[in-house]
Amino acid sequence: MLPGIDGFHLMEPLKAHGIPVIYLTAKNDLESKLTGLTTGAEDYIVKPFEVMELLVRMEKVLARHCSGGIITIRDLTIHVDERVVFKGDQPILLKPLEFDLLLFFARNQNIALSREKILAEVWGMNFYGESRTIDIHVSQLRKKTGLPIISVPRVGYRLETTL
Repeated sequence: MLPGIDGFHLMEPLKAHGIPVIYLTAKNDLESKLTGLTTGAEDYIVKPFEVMELLVRMEKVLARHCSGGIITIRDLTIHVDERVVFKGDQPILLKPLEFDLLLFFARNQNIALSREKILAEVWGMNFYGESRTIDIHVSQLRKKTGLPIISVPRVGYRLETTL
């Protein structure tokens, strides 16, 4: 942690990027707990804690933010079941493969994904085309969504949502 900066100072930028927060802290006083929870944290866990408890709480947060239903990344809202995407309040028209690719990136934020993995998961194992088709779809996705989908040299791509 940087001198003079605590987790409370990081909440606003994290919220602005749609990143859910669970505080893991030694601060056990009521004021700290209330500050953490009222400023937008999903949970507040005081040390010491059991790892299994943390894992269950993380699963609950991820279930609310990343599985089924709605996924929010920055100003983008993905309605998974309806297969629609909004940038702010404006709908974005995506082709079926573009939507599937966006969903795959959204569910694997900040992870470098190889072209082979992307092809297998989005296009399916029986895809026999060029792996460069990914480049075209990623380019279109960047233009339509404005999301920072980063090229990872000699690997593939990563949807960069960290600060």
